[in-house]
Amino acid sequence: MAKSMVGVRAAAAALLMLCASGCSKIGDGSGNAGSGGSSSQAEVLVPVTIASATGKHVFTVEVAATTARQAQGLMFRTDLKPDGGMLFAPYPADGGGPREANFWMKDTPTPLDIVFIRADGTIATIAENTVPFSETPVPSREPVAAVLELIGGRSAELGIAEGDKVSWPAGTVATPPAK
Repeated sequence: MAKSMVGVRAAAAALLMLCASGCSKIGDGSGNAGSGGSSSQAEVLVPVTIASATGKHVFTVEVAATTARQAQGLMFRTDLKPDGGMLFAPYPADGGGPREANFWMKDTPTPLDIVFIRADGTIATIAENTVPFSETPVPSREPVAAVLELIGGRSAELGIAEGDKVSWPAGTVATPPAK
């Protein structure tokens, strides 16, 4: 009994330390860190397509579908690919419908484009080339149902803009309704 309690306590302590070192939510918990997390664990990769005036752009991104994974985001990452990134869906992970989001760049060494996605799958706002390591909130400015982080500058480079349609395969993560 004592041995199993020691194991449980050790596991709980390790989990608490992991959360404390990787959490990057700001404010009242409705926001998220814009980047974080090492990719040491096996990641779920999903193709995300953005239909813009310049054509369709496909990204193969990691999924942050849990509160813990969304808190970690892309922190500490320097291995981002031009057509990679992270999809926060559903956002927020605990459900409750779309809400305004605030991300930040604490512990994030790579500039990101943070793409805020409405419940209908259209882009509400793009925060381009966010400042690495900044603790200044990056707001969505309206309720969103998902967030996509891309390497900084990709949105402008590809002509991705507010109002463009974002989609991913049904059933892989929470999917915006088809229109």
